[in-house]
Amino acid sequence: MVRRPVAWVVAVVLFVEGLGIAALQWFLGVVVDRQDMSLAGLDPDVMSLSSKIGGVVFGAYFALCGLVALLVALRDRAPAGLGRILLISAAVVHALLGAFAWGLVGWTAFLFMVVVLALIVLLLMTYDAQGAPGSEEPVDAAPGGGTGGEGSPAGGSPAGGSPVTPPPAPTTP
Repeated sequence: MVRRPVAWVVAVVLFVEGLGIAALQWFLGVVVDRQDMSLAGLDPDVMSLSSKIGGVVFGAYFALCGLVALLVALRDRAPAGLGRILLISAAVVHALLGAFAWGLVGWTAFLFMVVVLALIVLLLMTYDAQGAPGSEEPVDAAPGGGTGGEGSPAGGSPAGGSPVTPPPAPTTP
């Protein structure tokens, strides 16, 4: 299977990217602090501090997304809830960064962002919630799980159809 190796690669890439983003923003904050110049009247100390804080927050965001991918790799289960939302948001961030990188940095940065985007999307698409190994409920089971007796799913019909019978057809006098 390709699912677990992709999850491992995504986890490593997101951890490295989070560390790289935090280090780059910290370095930029130090450069702004040492320049001691203002930009349009902004305080250089505020610009330096905001760059450092932004780097730490953005790096922590990517590290958290990497942790979700790591948990997916360890458990071999699809991400759910907040983890899935984090991975989807990371994919959107990489798509936007890739679009900006094409014009501002160059095609190599664009290519890196697209590869990371593709890995995240591949991770999300290969883990199907109903078909993943270790998923709790089979595809045909009712939400409550179990059977309703006689081999029928939780109060449903033996054929697996709807447990609710339709109302009788209206009669015209």
